[in-house]
Amino acid sequence: MTVVPERVLETEPITQDQIFAAHVGGKLSTGLSAPLSDARDLAIAYTPGVADVSRAIAADPALAARYTWTNRLVAVVSDGTAVLGLGDIGPRASLPVMEGKSALFKAFGGLDSIPLVLDTTDVDEIVETLVRLRPSFGAVNLEDVSAPRCFELEAKLIEALDCPVMHDDQHGTAIVLLAALRGACEVERRELADLKVVISGAGAAGVACARMLVTAGARDVVVLDSRGVIDAARGGEKARLAAETNPRGVTGGIAAALRDADVFVGLSSARLPEELLATMAPRPMVFALSNPDPEIAPDIAARYASIVATGRSDFPNQINNVLAFPGVFRGALDAGARRITDEMKLAAAEAIHLVARDDLAPDRIVPSPFDPRVAPEVAAAVRAVAERASGR
Repeated sequence: MTVVPERVLETEPITQDQIFAAHVGGKLSTGLSAPLSDARDLAIAYTPGVADVSRAIAADPALAARYTWTNRLVAVVSDGTAVLGLGDIGPRASLPVMEGKSALFKAFGGLDSIPLVLDTTDVDEIVETLVRLRPSFGAVNLEDVSAPRCFELEAKLIEALDCPVMHDDQHGTAIVLLAALRGACEVERRELADLKVVISGAGAAGVACARMLVTAGARDVVVLDSRGVIDAARGGEKARLAAETNPRGVTGGIAAALRDADVFVGLSSARLPEELLATMAPRPMVFALSNPDPEIAPDIAARYASIVATGRSDFPNQINNVLAFPGVFRGALDAGARRITDEMKLAAAEAIHLVARDDLAPDRIVPSPFDPRVAPEVAAAVRAVAERASGR
């Protein structure tokens, strides 16, 4: 068994001065992968030597994957309309977040990445922009695009581009939630198929999490938004979701949905009253994932719940997308995949869970983001699925 450091929770306060100092000049820079120290290096890296490589790619465009960084480059794309808990702050204000995402790709997945913030919220304009830029990157990570446009944008990009595309706010969250719920079930000796799951929030993450759990075998998932349980009358993406969930025909609001429920998943800013936890099934599981303020304080949730998870790094059981997206994209690019499929996402969740199994406990249902096994295991699992699908 590989021994990894114990999870260390942040206890020393971080000041605003420290935060702003760390962002001076941005968080990214380019580096060299080949030497450039003398005239010979210059002649190889640039003119005249580079002309030979350009001629070869012109004759066979597939060679760009070998002789440029395209096949290892992820474009992190946002319009700045749904940034963290800040909302629609625009492309320029979203750029520090996108730089951070690119830094995570490099640190955890070994992938180069470039942030692209676009000054338009028109879905077709974003698609056209990325189609025209396609020769410059190998995959697209959509980030912080508001619902419901994010569903349309991802679908159109998947059809328009011949490379992996994933909206991480949707699918990264869903992958890690599934891995965490598998870990929680193992700790509690329960089965996913037997759980009554309530998801509060029907935005990008809520819709994707509901679908991922159903795909993984959950048979009783109820999704709510601010108007109550999702039903077919809503129209659009929510009508399609209603057809896939709520098999018992639950109606009403959060109180009705939580009665005798086994799992609460919070993916909205709505508060969860403590008294409702007492109406859930015995030993419920609470995933209060809103940031920076969970739907209910973890210490209060722990009075009732056997498992408590949040989206924060200063509490145990952080549901952190960094457990998923670096390995997912790495595996897809390593396999030369054109799509990130549901099977690849399920494989990623299982890989995360398998890493966690060495050290499972009520406060350790997922691995630490700094566990060095996570990204390689996720990448290997995703690559294996992609290669099987392609017949390799």
